[in-house]
Amino acid sequence: MKALRDRILKDGKCFPDGILKVDKFINHQMDPNLMKQICVEFIRRYASTEINKIITIEASGIAPAIMMGFLLDLPVVFAKKKKPSTMSDMLSTTVFSFTKQREYHVVISKEYLGEGDKVLFVDDFLAYGNAAKGIIDLCRKAGAELVGMGFIIEKAFQHGREVIEAEGVRCESLAIIESLDNCEIKLR
Repeated sequence: MKALRDRILKDGKCFPDGILKVDKFINHQMDPNLMKQICVEFIRRYASTEINKIITIEASGIAPAIMMGFLLDLPVVFAKKKKPSTMSDMLSTTVFSFTKQREYHVVISKEYLGEGDKVLFVDDFLAYGNAAKGIIDLCRKAGAELVGMGFIIEKAFQHGREVIEAEGVRCESLAIIESLDNCEIKLR
């Protein structure tokens, strides 16, 4: 997706250890016009796929998930990183965050994810595939069908795609970072 690639090269910042900062337009301050273009592209790629819910993990996946839900007129469900006191009947799994360098116990109410659901996962980044593994686990526990995963940016050198595809799940990424060596952004 050219608009996204151009924006990454213009406003993305590279840090050591494979970190790409895109908070100027994706996940701290958001460019709603770019986010709409991103979601329209995901919709195009999954046009022939039956979907009844969009799913993500808080927090950075919420913006694209809501935009997708709005454009497709579908509900959006997100896995919470802290169990609310009002949630009792839930599914849970553990996810390791590369960026935060810590584990989260994420939860989804069984009321919002269950058998018969055909869900599309949307998130900002695909790195090692840890969030993806957590969502795959939650969907299996719920008996929901995970029809695919969409990532705004994939860091190919961290091999998360292999994790997802090994589970038999379709994976779509709109911008693929080949390398961040020497803090130089190289796109595929």
